Amino acid sequence: MNVTKGGLVLFSANSNASCVELAKKIGERLGIELGKVLVYQEPNRETRVQIQESVRGKDVFIIQTVSKDVNTTIMELLIMVYACRTSCAKTISGVIPYFPYSKQCKMRKRGSIVTKLLASMMCKAGLTHLITMDLHQKEIQGFFNIPVDNLRASPFLLQYIQEEIPDYRNAVIVAKSPSSAKRAQSFAERLRLGIAVIHGEAQDAESDMVDGRHSPPAIKNISAIHPSLEIPLMFPKEKPPITVVGDVGGRIAIIVDDIIDDVDSFVAAAETLKERGAYKIFVMATHGLLSSDAPRLIEESAIDEVIVSNTIPHEIQKLQCPKIKTVDISMILSEAIRRINNGESMSYLFRNIGLDD
Repeated sequence: MNVTKGGLVLFSANSNASCVELAKKIGERLGIELGKVLVYQEPNRETRVQIQESVRGKDVFIIQTVSKDVNTTIMELLIMVYACRTSCAKTISGVIPYFPYSKQCKMRKRGSIVTKLLASMMCKAGLTHLITMDLHQKEIQGFFNIPVDNLRASPFLLQYIQEEIPDYRNAVIVAKSPSSAKRAQSFAERLRLGIAVIHGEAQDAESDMVDGRHSPPAIKNISAIHPSLEIPLMFPKEKPPITVVGDVGGRIAIIVDDIIDDVDSFVAAAETLKERGAYKIFVMATHGLLSSDAPRLIEESAIDEVIVSNTIPHEIQKLQCPKIKTVDISMILSEAIRRINNGESMSYLFRNIGLDD
């Protein structure tokens, strides 16, 4: 049964089979079939897009998940958006559950804010609306000059905890670093559980040691500084020994974060929690990139289960590691599409969502 008002066309990009599968799930919930489009790579590796049905005056939604070849994924989306624009589509909305390059949203040493560049490219190509999920930093929405709906996967992850983790009342929500403490606090308050924070782990790429504040080169010759300038010396940070703030002894530890990519920090956190007496360890995140040797490292670690959503395809990783479980978020994406197409309010999808969620 079609639950839209009509004039809606749903396209799936060609990044991988999982993208098509997610698009089909959304189409089934909306009661419509996927639009006809041909996306392929030519022998010279150029991407070619052919829209095979009329989109004139229609509301187009393009679903694109991020594959291992992220740059090809981006080009597929940009070319498809531009093809719909030149075919006189009324509106063009991108449904990108995981926004690529979202970790590069801050200025680094003589680097660039790649997320801002990507946002500008999408808007220039003709995108009129963006639907995404759990942006790495909420401020990324400000890089766009079009409406952005940043949906949340936390209701589905919380539901998984309540239904799939026996004795979850004996659990404690863990932040593997102070930077993720707000997310852990949000989960803990909704489940009425305690919270623990791991502090003192090895420095990661998100630390302020690699941002713009350290970009000026060190001055070796003190005489090069103007005598009238007396700039106070900033002492370098030193990580203390690893400590766990909170009691995890005899409890189930649930580590929460937004992205699982390089799992070394999660494996180290699991070992620390195991040493402190946690008898079961779960890791939950919205986006499971699971790059490199992540499946092997998870399988050999103290982690009992890794739960991620299907914003990113990870079927191969699941075959390599049975500890990886998937939560389906197609329901909220289809409801967002339906509401936008029907001109309904999106506030229902953000009920009880706080600034820190």
